[in-house]
Amino acid sequence: MGAEAGTDAAPAPAASGGRAERAWWRDAVAYQIYPRSFADSDGDGVGDLTGIRRRLGHVAGLGVDAIWLTPFYRSPMADHGYDVADYRDVDPVFGTLADVDGLIADAHRLGLRVIVDIVPNHTSSEHPWFRAALAAGPQSPERERYLFRRGRGDGSPPNNWQSRFGGPAWTRVEDDWWYLHLFAPEQPDLNWRHPEVAEEFRSVLRFWLDRGVDGFRIDVAHGLFKSEDLRDVGPGEGHHMSNGPIWSRPEVHAVYRDWRRLLDGYSGERMAVGEVWVDDPVDLARYIRPDELHQAFNFAWLTAPWSAESFHRVITESLAATAPVGATTTWVLSNHDVVRHVTRYGGGETGVRRARAALLAMLALPGAVYLYQGEELGLPEVLDLPDEVLQDPKWERSGRTQRGRDGCRVPIPWTGERPPFGFTRAEATPWLPPPADWSGLTVAAQDADPASTLNLYRRALRIRKAEPSLGDGSLSWVDLGPGVLAFAREPGLLAVLNCGTEPVALPPHREVVLSSAEPDAAAPGRLPPDTAVWLRR
Repeated sequence: MGAEAGTDAAPAPAASGGRAERAWWRDAVAYQIYPRSFADSDGDGVGDLTGIRRRLGHVAGLGVDAIWLTPFYRSPMADHGYDVADYRDVDPVFGTLADVDGLIADAHRLGLRVIVDIVPNHTSSEHPWFRAALAAGPQSPERERYLFRRGRGDGSPPNNWQSRFGGPAWTRVEDDWWYLHLFAPEQPDLNWRHPEVAEEFRSVLRFWLDRGVDGFRIDVAHGLFKSEDLRDVGPGEGHHMSNGPIWSRPEVHAVYRDWRRLLDGYSGERMAVGEVWVDDPVDLARYIRPDELHQAFNFAWLTAPWSAESFHRVITESLAATAPVGATTTWVLSNHDVVRHVTRYGGGETGVRRARAALLAMLALPGAVYLYQGEELGLPEVLDLPDEVLQDPKWERSGRTQRGRDGCRVPIPWTGERPPFGFTRAEATPWLPPPADWSGLTVAAQDADPASTLNLYRRALRIRKAEPSLGDGSLSWVDLGPGVLAFAREPGLLAVLNCGTEPVALPPHREVVLSSAEPDAAAPGRLPPDTAVWLRR
């Protein structure tokens, strides 16, 4: 197997309505699957790979181009799979390597590419390397793969760095040395200055590429390297300050140039997208230069407040940053680490209207789109999970002051009138309990409703794929007054989003291609608040 044989290349992309030929990932729509919460096939209350395979038709029916799977590797699950003990095996809670192979084959038969998570910043504390490091003792070769340091001499850690999950980023071991973990103590950071680390991850990438995956989502892609002196974080050096002692060190770019060469050696346009949190879109663009990553997540769109002015600024700055390096911009509204956007946009009916409108605005933008499972159902954040079911390490590490990310990870409702809504067997208990009032949000309920959010997603994605003016390319701004975001995509399509409080007059047009509002909600020629529309001019 391998690059030379060109094995397991993904199927040729489906016809795209006359668009010019381009790399599949440049304007792809990818659907993120969080395996624990997608579908449970064996009744243990936790989603698994067989469950995904059984429900894959739903994803293909949306009209997306790819799936992105968050970690399914062997893990103690201290951070639900982002603490990897074996990068080349599947945790039994999710299935087996044969299940992964079957899932990849099923996805390819349905015309879906497969992107898998890779976690290079840290391992699990149960990884063989870290266990060997603890056993070997101070200043041993085994410890050089991680970041072990002496304390300050007064019983305090080596520096003032804080964990992203709360508390110090250092844990002391029995011999009075400390190890770095930017996340949970069960996630020790690797030393990327050690050559064995780089070679190990090249091998891991090849392992999954040889099994047929089409790309990688790189967790904490801006982490990896820390300053050699591990100096204290100074005043004003925020969590994602570029070129500070912790994040976005310049050395990281050599890793991604190396990975790009590896990916380019495989057939089928294999790709990589980075989780890169930075302060400046110009710094983000450095990760997607022509010889580095293919894409990086654009979190500025996700974090923007609900306003035409904010959206305009994010779009302008994002496109301006990526244009000089010839990269495509990515757009995302939700993922497994943030509050679902229905709730961020106000919740209730207002949140749903705005979420539907934001979808049309996002799908009309140039570049690629990443969707998060359940957003096609208009799922809100679950804010009232009982304390005793919370499992995110942020909950305990923060002294139970931060409830963490469990609210966006509640299992998907598929069918039925009561929990578990077809996620697992009726008598089983899901790992997180879905709200009892989600019966109207199930896939089955929305499938039968032409005006549902699910059917809006299906229509919008079908049009986007067939419409030559959408996808990769450029846009031009159209001024329709304050509170309105409007831009043209050629040939002949206009996207309008009303973020204001009053209806606005639509410009002259030949046809309403698609509206985010239910059919009786829009008066002819007027666009209600919190609504978006695609017009053919």
